[in-house]
Amino acid sequence: MAIKEIKLQASGNSSSAILPKPMLDHLHLGQHDTVFAVEVEGGILLTPYDPTFREAMAIADEGMRMYRNAYRELAGK
Repeated sequence: MAIKEIKLQASGNSSSAILPKPMLDHLHLGQHDTVFAVEVEGGILLTPYDPTFREAMAIADEGMRMYRNAYRELAGK
């Protein structure tokens, strides 16, 4: 695990952080990519994955299983 000190900089009425290029390369991130800041016990987790997406997909999967026959009929199969 790489540990880098990153200082916050003023950016309008907010603050911004600049990630070092080696870290961006390792995480396959580039300009205009979105990352999510998730508060976790003991700090903040920066991740390119939307933490709510997994929950939404689990709900969708449950609905698809529950109404499987209706979806098949709508699909014409």
